[in-house]
Amino acid sequence: MVSLPVLGSPASAALPDWSVELVNSTMARFTPATLGGWDYTRGLYLYGQYLVYKRTGNQAYFNYIKSWVDRFVDGNGNINNSFNNLDAMRPGVLLPILHAETGQQRYKTAADKIRNRFNTYPRTQDGGMIHNTGYTGQLWADGVYMAQPFIADYAKRYNQTYGFDESTQNMVTYFNRLRSSNGLMFHAYDADGSSGWATGADRASDFHWARAIGWVAMAAIDILEVLPANHVRRQAMIDIIRHLAGGFQRFQDPASGRWFQVVDRGSTAGNWTETSASAMFTYMISRAVERGYIDASFKPVADRGYQGVLQRISLGGDGRTNVREIVVGTSPGDLNYYFNRPRQTNDFHGLGAFLVMSEQLIRVP
Repeated sequence: MVSLPVLGSPASAALPDWSVELVNSTMARFTPATLGGWDYTRGLYLYGQYLVYKRTGNQAYFNYIKSWVDRFVDGNGNINNSFNNLDAMRPGVLLPILHAETGQQRYKTAADKIRNRFNTYPRTQDGGMIHNTGYTGQLWADGVYMAQPFIADYAKRYNQTYGFDESTQNMVTYFNRLRSSNGLMFHAYDADGSSGWATGADRASDFHWARAIGWVAMAAIDILEVLPANHVRRQAMIDIIRHLAGGFQRFQDPASGRWFQVVDRGSTAGNWTETSASAMFTYMISRAVERGYIDASFKPVADRGYQGVLQRISLGGDGRTNVREIVVGTSPGDLNYYFNRPRQTNDFHGLGAFLVMSEQLIRVP
C-alpha cells in the first residue's frame, strides 16, 4: 500500500488525484454492463463520477455513466421499475443530467415517471414518505437522500415549485421525528412503535448510526443548492445543517479525524470509525462553511475529516485504488448489531461518498 503525505506538507504535491484514480480503477474493474443493477449505491457512485467528469472533461467518464443508464431506459424513455421504495429513486438523479447533456427526450420521460410516482407514494400522517411501501409508517433517515434531492433538482430544472415544497417538507418531517438534543439524529422512526427497534423516545430507534445521519447531511446541502433563496423552509434547512454541524464537531474522533459507526459511542469497545459516513460529514461541513451556513471556525473539522478519510484510500499492488472500512447496508438495530456489521473494501457506499467529498475538497481546499 502507498502511504499518504499530509496535505500542506512538502510531499503533498505528489498526492495523486484520488478522484481520478478511483474512477479509473472502478471503470477498470467493471464495465457498465457488470457494474450492477439499478440501485441507490450505483446511483450515488455514478453521480460522484459525473462530478469528476465535470471537473476533468474526460468524456469516457460521461460515456460510462450513459451506457449504464441505457441498460434501464429504452429509446422511448420506458424504465421498468415500480419505484415502491425510496432507494430505487436515487439513480433518477442521473436522468435530468443526461437530458441536459444530450438533449434526448427519453431521459426526461424516464425522469417524469419517478416524478409522477410521488403523486401516489405513501406517507405518514405528517407527510413523510415512508422508507418502503411494505414498511407502513416507517421513516428511515437513509431515505431522504434517495428521493428528496431528485425531486428538488427536478423542480429547478423543469420549473416546478412542487418539488421544492415536497423535498423540504420531507426533510423537516424526518428531522423533527429523528433529531436528538446532542446534535445528531436517530436512525429511524415507526409511527405505531410496532418494530422491535422502535424502543426509543417517541417511537424512534435508540442509536445514532453514522451513515444514516450522513445521508441527511448530504440531502440538506444538495437541496439548498437548488432551493430558491426566498423559500419558506430555507431557514429550516439551514437549521438542520447547523444542528448536525454541532454534533459532527462534538463527536469527531480526535485521533483519526473520522467518525464512529455509532457516532456518540467512540469510547465503547467494539466501535470503529467508518469511511463512508466520515466522507459525508466532511462534505457537508466543507460546503456549509463555503456557503456561509455555518461559521468558518468549522473548517478545521472538515480539514481533519478529509485527512482522516484520505488515510483510508491507497493503491494496491495492481495500481488500483482501495477504499477500506466501509460498512455494508444496515437496517435499524441494537448496539452490537451496528458494531458487528461487515466492513468492506470498495463498497459502493464508500466509493460514491468519497467522490462527492473529494470533489468538494479539491475545489474548496
